[in-house]
Amino acid sequence: MARLTRPLSATEVEKAKPEVKTRFLFDGGGLYLEITPKGKKLWRFKYIIFGKPKLLSFGGYPDISLAEARELRQEARNRVANDIDPGALRKEAKKEQEISETTFEVVAREWFSKNEPIWSASHIRTVKSRLERDVYPAIGNRPIADITRGDVIALLRKVEARGVIETADRIKMYCGQIFRYALNLEKIGFNPVSDMRDVLSKKVQGHHAAITEPKRVGELMRDIDEYHGSFVVKCALQIAPMVFVRPGELYKAEWTEFNLDDGEWNIPASRMKMKQPHLVPLASQAVSILRALHMLTGEGKYVFPSYRSYLRPMSDVAMLSALRRMGYSKEEMTSHGFRAMARTIMDEVLQIRPDFIEHQLAHAVKDPNGRAYNRTAHLPERKRMMQQWADYLDSLKEGGRMKIGAK
Repeated sequence: MARLTRPLSATEVEKAKPEVKTRFLFDGGGLYLEITPKGKKLWRFKYIIFGKPKLLSFGGYPDISLAEARELRQEARNRVANDIDPGALRKEAKKEQEISETTFEVVAREWFSKNEPIWSASHIRTVKSRLERDVYPAIGNRPIADITRGDVIALLRKVEARGVIETADRIKMYCGQIFRYALNLEKIGFNPVSDMRDVLSKKVQGHHAAITEPKRVGELMRDIDEYHGSFVVKCALQIAPMVFVRPGELYKAEWTEFNLDDGEWNIPASRMKMKQPHLVPLASQAVSILRALHMLTGEGKYVFPSYRSYLRPMSDVAMLSALRRMGYSKEEMTSHGFRAMARTIMDEVLQIRPDFIEHQLAHAVKDPNGRAYNRTAHLPERKRMMQQWADYLDSLKEGGRMKIGAK
């Protein structure tokens, strides 16, 4: 005759004391309380399924009360009665939980939070938007360790198909950084984006990388305004898109070359690539920036002096380094890229006469009779053009669109 087990009482469970050896208090139906020599009280459930004895843990007392342990026992017994192994079911649920904690999106959001404190507000918005719009819907809910090179390429080509090669290239960079972060945490065995080249179409933007999409230009302008590095470098970055001269012509600028009252910058032939003097009309926004900077560096020779010595101009990589700190890769934007930016948008969006633009870029431009324009040619028109361009940059920075038209 089978021995009957007397059910435990809540008082028995509470007052049970440890002994030298592990002891067991049985409640019946496969449920018992295991009491270790160190005083731990653990609920166990013993069952047989498919002819094999199995053991399942329900947790410890008092976190799991006697009544709760009995409910768990009944739930497990019901599963066994239906040929469902509760232990295997738990292992499967645990595996799914582990997978859910290592999906691409979970790891990407962790990577994002690590970088957020050092990014500008505008860059944060850009990265977050691109991940949520393009990346997460494609691979976000998949275990990061299961994502292949082909999966990433398919994602990039889908973005590229919309005609935004620049965005696809940036997304490739973000994914590479996220996979590298996961690799360092040993969540994956290799980075599928590593050495991924020649996947996307080449950007038609000349030798120097440049942002030419108006919306992205607005983001760049906001990032520059939010730059927290050197004030001198920030001023150079703010002026660079408005004057679009060559980087060397900008960072070596001297105060004697400027007439802020007339809004003009006269660059001597000795510092010009074509060895011809060049006149740059200054928009009111550029004059305001220069007047503020004059209070700091106006007593010296250089408008943008080195932070090490006011006797030397700013380093030729200062603006480039600032762009990298703001999150812009060398494939996306360079300090020389402000020229391509201006040339492209002024022509295609503002519809300004190409010869005005080329002359302001200090390119070799000739009139219909084959004569080279002098430094003051079409000066009134170029002054209006430069002010229109600065106003348009402001409108992009504010997220709006200025009414456009030829001047």
